[in-house]
Amino acid sequence: MDFTSLIRTIPNYPKPGIQFRDITTLLKDAEGFQAAINSLADRYRGQGISKIVGIEARGFMFAAPLAYVLKLGFVPIRKQGKLPGEAMGHDYDLEYGSDRIEIHHDAISKGEKILIVDDLLATGGTALAAATLVHKMGGEVVECAFLIDLPDIGGNKRLEQAGISVFALCEFEGD
Repeated sequence: MDFTSLIRTIPNYPKPGIQFRDITTLLKDAEGFQAAINSLADRYRGQGISKIVGIEARGFMFAAPLAYVLKLGFVPIRKQGKLPGEAMGHDYDLEYGSDRIEIHHDAISKGEKILIVDDLLATGGTALAAATLVHKMGGEVVECAFLIDLPDIGGNKRLEQAGISVFALCEFEGD
């Protein structure tokens, strides 16, 4: 399926010069959404994955149903202060400033094989921070999976240079 045809591009959002890739048009298309989840499930079925980690917030929309289809546990990685239990975090740099993501301290056990899922790969900073948290907990990142890759921004190369395999269902050239 051509997933790019189901994703709306909104020019100059949230600021001039940005081409925002709006996944809500894919999500509302029952056949397209189901095809995206099934395509990911076909790729990861039988890979020995222990749990699926989803990155807040849009990553949850793909990680949770994928975990359900594959009969695996789902682990949310959230922004600082959003998890109710004891959490461990990792700070990472953004284009202008920094941010922090967190995971419950008991979410991943040593040796578990983890698939990290998010909606879009741009700079790779958030995915790299998520992988760092998984490694700190003793987990092994099998791959980072995305609906969309923006290869011109370089996140794919950044993750692969860190030894992390990357997969995306589709890509958009340019910003």
